[in-house]
Amino acid sequence: MAKILVHDSIDGTRVPFLRGILTRSLHDAGLSFEDAYGLATEIRHELGDAGEVTTDEIRSRVLKHLRGEYSPEILETYATPVRSPATILVQDSNGETTPFSRAKLIQYLESCGLSNEDASQATTRVYDLLIEKGVETISSGELGALTYACLKDDYGEDAAHRYLVWVDYIRSGRPLILLLGGTTGCGKSTIATEVAHRLGIVRTQSTDMLREVMRMMIPKRLLPVLHVSSFDAWKALPMRSDSSSENLVAEGYVNQANLLSVPCEAVIQRALRERVSLIVEGVHVYPDLMEHIDTSGDAIIVPIILAVLKRKRLQERIAGRHSHAPKRGAKRQMSSFDAIWNLQSFLLSEADRTQVPIVANDDKEKATNLVLGTIIDALSEGFNATPEAVFGHPPDKPQEDDRK
Repeated sequence: MAKILVHDSIDGTRVPFLRGILTRSLHDAGLSFEDAYGLATEIRHELGDAGEVTTDEIRSRVLKHLRGEYSPEILETYATPVRSPATILVQDSNGETTPFSRAKLIQYLESCGLSNEDASQATTRVYDLLIEKGVETISSGELGALTYACLKDDYGEDAAHRYLVWVDYIRSGRPLILLLGGTTGCGKSTIATEVAHRLGIVRTQSTDMLREVMRMMIPKRLLPVLHVSSFDAWKALPMRSDSSSENLVAEGYVNQANLLSVPCEAVIQRALRERVSLIVEGVHVYPDLMEHIDTSGDAIIVPIILAVLKRKRLQERIAGRHSHAPKRGAKRQMSSFDAIWNLQSFLLSEADRTQVPIVANDDKEKATNLVLGTIIDALSEGFNATPEAVFGHPPDKPQEDDRK
């Protein structure tokens, strides 16, 4: 069945419908686990491919099933569940307080590489524990320690460690520079947009846009190699070698990429001076671009090459561009597909040579999580801080609940 999003009528958040969460609510209301699970399953089948429902709609469906089949006490308990405090306030290190936001914590956990479903479940666990303890105000350090403990308990040491690394990085104020390269059609812009959203990065730069600016400044007659596609750049070289077609494509690309390295370097150096995070994406994010970047500071610089490793799949993606963006020249790109495929082979070889991570983009969600995981891996190098040092509070083991 298709995934269904549940719109919380109280705080406006949207999370996936989780049968386990509904089962727990029904179990807490007095149903046996078997009956609770069976009713939750029936509700899921009723919803079918609804796409999105509200918590009120789900509650209404459940109450309809409960009436006449279970005792009035169970019906009343489910209809009037224990409500949380009006707000749970989170106090930061400066003493300022903000309301606890489940949506914000979900996004934060997704930044650590958790799937949306796992992030939603972990957030629900944290929220339930706060409610059970009757917490009205909690420090950000205590909340972080509790989240760390829940992740360790439910998802293991690795997930908890990634969260610890990410919290430490966020508090450090260090800029992140993500360099996302790959050939035409491999999904660079899509993944860059998704990663920027999850990490809260507001500055992104496409190398295609930088090339357009350069084309306006430098006429075609002066620099023809700049005015053609990256996979066709070899055709504009003043002197061509007698190499194979694969080597010619690589030669033309490198020539054009070297021209684009100047504005790319300028954009990156400005971000470093201003200490702001930045994503640079485009075919011209060549592995050797790292040689032009000042790495003496404390910025985290992560180069990644995206790839679609199946030839037919990449063809389908390029062909599909025409329906979504008719002006992007999908037909012309399909006619030059061999050159595009050769360019990807070259980029993968260069990434392997320079030890730049390669992420296969067969699925947007998986690729996004792999990119986020690669960032966390880069942050983890040399990291040895303890939870107590990061949170200023020991991560106590969460209380047991009835989920198991």
